[in-house]
Amino acid sequence: MTRLTVRDVGPWEDLLAACRDLRFEPHDIASHLDARGRYEVPLDEEFAFTITLFHYTSRHHTRGATWHERLELFVPLDGPTIFRMGEATVELGPGDLLVVDNLTLHHVVDFPAFDTRAIVISFRPEFVYSLGSPSYDYAFLLPFFARPDRSPRVLRLPGAPEACAALGRLVACRFGGADDPVRRAGCKAFLLQLLFELGRRFPVSERTHWEFLRQQQRSHRLKAVFDHVRDRFAERLTVADAAAMVGMRGPQFMKVFKKVAGMTLIAYVNHVRLANGSRMLRETGLTIAEIATTVGYSDQSYFDKRFKRAFGRTPKEFRTGVAGQNPPRN
Repeated sequence: MTRLTVRDVGPWEDLLAACRDLRFEPHDIASHLDARGRYEVPLDEEFAFTITLFHYTSRHHTRGATWHERLELFVPLDGPTIFRMGEATVELGPGDLLVVDNLTLHHVVDFPAFDTRAIVISFRPEFVYSLGSPSYDYAFLLPFFARPDRSPRVLRLPGAPEACAALGRLVACRFGGADDPVRRAGCKAFLLQLLFELGRRFPVSERTHWEFLRQQQRSHRLKAVFDHVRDRFAERLTVADAAAMVGMRGPQFMKVFKKVAGMTLIAYVNHVRLANGSRMLRETGLTIAEIATTVGYSDQSYFDKRFKRAFGRTPKEFRTGVAGQNPPRN
């Protein structure tokens, strides 16, 4: 009888075999979220790239949406995964590579029996293309450029052997030895191979390239509003006040804000309030009523309703399900 090796069955099985010996950490990023719900990953200035290996389960899974300036690719390896980006819900199977809409609030959705490992590739755009790069290098970033219809970009890796092989080489290089210049050069080379394969499958026009740059500019222009919500999320903020902070008229502000955040200002403020509320439920012994008031809700029943809609559980159920936290006082 002939023994089947991983090389006999293709790049996808090769990748799974390589991942068997790697450690996938529980998805617990709460300590890395800032008050805006932004997930900060420290990246080396000269090597602004990382691969994170997460194990998502219903028990070990940081809920709530996040956003970030860095670019990101997400690949579940095992069971089904539901990914939310702005108003879009994407159902992923094992081996579906998702190009994350990084500037839009996004998160992995919990559901009963949720259990999968995932590879998350993160890097800053300048790791691939900067003002000093050849002009054609921006083509490596084409998969991340905004789409007019904001439709998600998903590549089925088992059916794309070149892309899958590039990912396998990238993972092997990242975790296969000491951190030295040769390994770093290899990581960049294999990342560019993967981005090249994605760019071939998701072509966009030059117009879309400029739309991507405009999206970046919009995000920077709204920074004052994001900072205000981060620091004073419990306070009432009207559209008129927010628009005045960035020198826009109300209708213009609402249009630009939704393009950047993927939701309205009110929905975003609620997101930040609930993200802070979930952190307080995990980390403090405050009553649910006290937490509701602290994050900006004068009516606890309204806080309960909004929280359940966002997290799938009431605040009491959420707190009870978090092991090792302070026991509730109500």
